[in-house]
Amino acid sequence: MRIYLLVLLSWLPLAAAAQSSSADATDPPRKKSLFAPKPNDKPNFIPVPVAFYQQETGFAAGAAILPVWRFGSDTTVRKSNARLIAWYSQEKQSSVQLTHNIFTPGEKLFFSGELGRYAQQLYYYGVGNDNASDAESDLKYTFLVFDEKVLKRVAPNLFAGLRYRLTNTTDIEPEGQAEGGVLNSFLTDPRVGPRERQNTLISGLGPALLYDGRDNIQATWRGVFVDAHVLFNGDALGSDYAFTRYQLDARYFRPLTSSNNTILALQYVGQLHTGDVPFRELGGLGANLGGALYNNSGLMRGLYETRFRDRQLMTFQAEIRQKLFWRLDGAVFGAAGQVGYKVNDYDFDQTRLAGGAGLRFRFNRRDRLNVRLDYAGGTKTSPSVYFAVGEAF
Repeated sequence: MRIYLLVLLSWLPLAAAAQSSSADATDPPRKKSLFAPKPNDKPNFIPVPVAFYQQETGFAAGAAILPVWRFGSDTTVRKSNARLIAWYSQEKQSSVQLTHNIFTPGEKLFFSGELGRYAQQLYYYGVGNDNASDAESDLKYTFLVFDEKVLKRVAPNLFAGLRYRLTNTTDIEPEGQAEGGVLNSFLTDPRVGPRERQNTLISGLGPALLYDGRDNIQATWRGVFVDAHVLFNGDALGSDYAFTRYQLDARYFRPLTSSNNTILALQYVGQLHTGDVPFRELGGLGANLGGALYNNSGLMRGLYETRFRDRQLMTFQAEIRQKLFWRLDGAVFGAAGQVGYKVNDYDFDQTRLAGGAGLRFRFNRRDRLNVRLDYAGGTKTSPSVYFAVGEAF
């Protein structure tokens, strides 16, 4: 792990210098366009090598392209961004993910979404808030996702529109036996029906509402973010399952000092379901691999990926971000959450916890684009290292 991370970290200062120099370069005069970025906001499409270790993937290596730009010359319009990240791991997992957050001129429209393919091999522990560690079983599957929000500004910082999400889970292969030598728990879990063990396509459409008062969507110092949406999944859209998802993602940020060197960040996520929900669509504590479902946030770092999953999810996390020196920042964080078949199944004594600390490298200081390295653990999960581009939320 140390060798791979040193390769990456030793390269980052050079890449950061390239980002800075490209921002300072003088471009020749060109015809003005409403959608053209300012010369010093020209996006950088130079690939960045990526190498990391996570308990879900083992060692992995790949590349990332991380452009940040602003449409037009109005500096009150927040910058847009996209992330194209591809990697392959020693566990023969792979991921190709394109995410984006785009503000059009005047912030009249906002587009946010994801297009990705994931070939994953993860541990499966079962459905519920109290599954046993000895139920740990290997589960392979391929996961395709297309998720897009199209929102129109209806008031300052307030956007309304539609969200469409399509997922396709294929090549589902439970491998080997559970830790205790019994049959793979994915095959014996009473909460997983025979149809869920087959290829499953989910397609849903519904209204979305967003209030985004953040000063910067890369690494926020101050502001409020509230995203609420409902997704209706059913036969009319080609979905194999009919269910409804209600989701709320609320975040609050504020500096604790006048210099903006210490930032408090808070997040609450609630995800509720009605109808017939397949296992891959259940809410999961330990959503560390990112994606548009939770607006590219990492939920409960320290828990294994979807260590606890069920129909109803609620989680809260807090983080203190502290500027250290040069391009390095530090962070400490903690989270609590619970899942259940029904909300009234929740029990305070069954709250799941996670937390840890980490470092941030300010890869692009102008646009506050950070690379983060966290060490975290949680309930029924040994501490591990987490590497990602951008803040966890």
